Amino acid sequence: MSELLIMPLPGNEDLAERLARNLSAEMAPLEYRRFPDGESYLRLHADPTGKTVVAVATLNAPDDKIPAVLFAADLARDLGASRVGLVAPYLAYMRQDQRFSPGEALTSRTFAQWISAHFDWLMTVDPHLHRYASLDELYTLKGEVVAAAPALARWVAEEVDDPVLIGPDGESEQWVREVAALQDLPWRVFTKKRYGDRDVRMHLPDLTGLQQHTPVLIDDIISSGTTMARATRHLVENGFRPPLAVGVHGLFADGARDSMLEAGISRIVCTNTVDTPESVIDLSRDLASRLRDL
Repeated sequence: MSELLIMPLPGNEDLAERLARNLSAEMAPLEYRRFPDGESYLRLHADPTGKTVVAVATLNAPDDKIPAVLFAADLARDLGASRVGLVAPYLAYMRQDQRFSPGEALTSRTFAQWISAHFDWLMTVDPHLHRYASLDELYTLKGEVVAAAPALARWVAEEVDDPVLIGPDGESEQWVREVAALQDLPWRVFTKKRYGDRDVRMHLPDLTGLQQHTPVLIDDIISSGTTMARATRHLVENGFRPPLAVGVHGLFADGARDSMLEAGISRIVCTNTVDTPESVIDLSRDLASRLRDL
């Protein structure tokens, strides 16, 4: 394996340093700023000749970030890097995978083409795949997916007394089921039923015998927080103690935290795929382990 250089894009320094320590790898500081006209300036303060450069850039709010990510990849290659990979713990543009109305852009495919053209491989955490079975349907580079479930399971086992894991909707079931299996914990999932075009209701799962457990709501993405808030209200109204909310990716749209806390959630916790105050579950060890395999 060629020598590794860990190159953090702006805002990713903490995770990059954790990866470098786990891998005993050298950091490659990237100087980035904008000219007065808004264009980007980049300078790499390391020699990448013959080395594998690992760009670290989580891609929430991607429209502000993607030019610098692509420029950095080309810069490393132009300066002699043998390979350039991307660690993007949160991978954006997975939503628009079908035309629901005529003329809509399939941005998931376009975005995948950009990344595939500039990098040799991509590593991400639990991408939000809907109609795609895997990253290979979109990306032409080598794609590696790291599961957050082991880290979530470790955190729940260490931090929560007598947990019962609950999925706020059907899409969350895969994460809830996997985390529960790793620690042999009870789990349930809310169901939704449609009674009309605009009348969709959540139904509490059968929690008989689990009333004394601490509810832990688990989902992959916390964005608006609406589903988590609704599930919380159902639990509290049915006599359960205030639940914890645990997410893989904490995106937090405006007002999301307030709506979740107002609903009765006792604590919100996420992994550090996105840097937020709630990002207390560190995935650097899991990412580093897979990077060694690459």
